[in-house]
Amino acid sequence: MVTRLVLICTLLASGANAQEIAITFDDAPTADGPLFSGEERTQRIIEQLRIHEVTQVAFFVITGNINAAKQQRLISYTKAGHLLANHSHTHPAIGQVGVASFIRDVATADSILASYPGYNKWFRYPFLNEGGTELARDSIRAALKRLHLSNGYVTIDNYDWYLNHLLQVAKEAHRKIDEGKLRKIYIDHIYSSILFYDKIARTHLGRSPKHVLLLHENDLSALFVGDLIQHLRQNGWKIISPRESYDDPIAQIVPDVLFNGQGRVAAIARRRGVPARDLVQPSEDEEYLERLVAREKVFD
Repeated sequence: MVTRLVLICTLLASGANAQEIAITFDDAPTADGPLFSGEERTQRIIEQLRIHEVTQVAFFVITGNINAAKQQRLISYTKAGHLLANHSHTHPAIGQVGVASFIRDVATADSILASYPGYNKWFRYPFLNEGGTELARDSIRAALKRLHLSNGYVTIDNYDWYLNHLLQVAKEAHRKIDEGKLRKIYIDHIYSSILFYDKIARTHLGRSPKHVLLLHENDLSALFVGDLIQHLRQNGWKIISPRESYDDPIAQIVPDVLFNGQGRVAAIARRRGVPARDLVQPSEDEEYLERLVAREKVFD
């Protein structure tokens, strides 16, 4: 009887700290790349998600990128059961365009996306930048509330976009690409970021929350998202819908900090006094990744 009770308590405890993660993609619909056309990329991502039985992810849309062909790509995502969300109209930087222009840009994107099935009123800040001053930050937060938009925050940031940039440069230079080495670096980099921010969460929240992973709708995702999903599951992670992740209690925690560019978990830790330098995963660095791909001879 005692043994059975211990087992039940252990299972309940492990369930309370289950490793759960939602996958989201920024910058959809991204233009053609040197590896895939936009349509090819969309179909590859949809197929990899289907093969690996991930039934729902979210694509954060830059509506200024939409033309007739790209509109069909967004519809393809929604027909496959996935979600769309707001990533602005032109991906502006708040400090460059000003608060009023930034808010108009977000509202434009919201009005365009309103007609799409599968649109969820989540807004993800370009560059994860919520404003460089308290006045800017709070003015934008108030505007989002008026628009009935909630923060499409992330808990796990990473530099997949820069790895994709290095891949594009190599491909355009007609360099040979070792896909196996690139796959390993991609998965190791993202998984290191997941473990890094999950550790911060466990330290400062006392638990592993329902995480939101930031990826981009780029050629690297089209190549390796299936491998990443497989790696996550092999290491005990459950892939969940972003809708489930945004029901986590940390959605209601809005830290009073300007340090938001590393995601919600890092912002919470910063509010508790952790130095900013300790809240950035080491491989989230351009020079680090350049040295890594050079050392591993990913591109010849």
